[in-house]
Amino acid sequence: MARNPTATKEKLLDAFDELLDEHGTAGATLDAVAAKAGVSKGGLLYHFGSKAALIDGSLERLDQLVGEDIEAMKAAGERLHYYYLETSAEVGTPLDRSLIAAGCLALENEEAKAALRRTREAWFNLLNDHLGDADLAMTIQLIGDGMYFNQNFGLSQDEALDHVKRVLTRLGL
Repeated sequence: MARNPTATKEKLLDAFDELLDEHGTAGATLDAVAAKAGVSKGGLLYHFGSKAALIDGSLERLDQLVGEDIEAMKAAGERLHYYYLETSAEVGTPLDRSLIAAGCLALENEEAKAALRRTREAWFNLLNDHLGDADLAMTIQLIGDGMYFNQNFGLSQDEALDHVKRVLTRLGL
C-alpha cells in the first residue's frame, strides 16, 4: 500500500493541535504527538525534524485555513459580515482547532502571536473593506470574539446570534 506523506503530516499536525488543547505545550511532546498520531517517532521526525518544525507546520496550516476562510467570507458577498458572525461560534472545525493550538503556543511563542495578529488583521481588513467603516468593522469583530469565547467555554446562549442580527438589521446592515 502506498504511503501518503500529506495525510501523515496532517495526522501529525492534528495530533499536535489536539495535545496543545488538552495538555498545553508541556504535554505536546514529540513522543506524545507520535503516539497520538499512531506514527513512529522516526516517522514524525521524517516529516517534522524538531518540535520547532512542528510548531511552524501548525502555524503554516493556520495561515492556510485563514486564507480559505477569507475566500469563503468574500464569497458570501453582501452577507460577508453575517458569515463572519455565524462562523465565529463554530467549534470543532479545523480552523477552530488551529486557532486554539496557536493560542496555546502564543503563551510562549512570538511566531504564534504574530500568526494570531495576522489572522485578526486579515479578518478586520476584509470586514473594514466590506463595511467601509473601521469602527463598525472592529465592533463586528469584537462581537465575533465574544461569541467565539462563549462557545469555546460553554457559555453561549442559543439566541445570541439572533440578538446580534436584530441589532444589525436596526442599523441597516
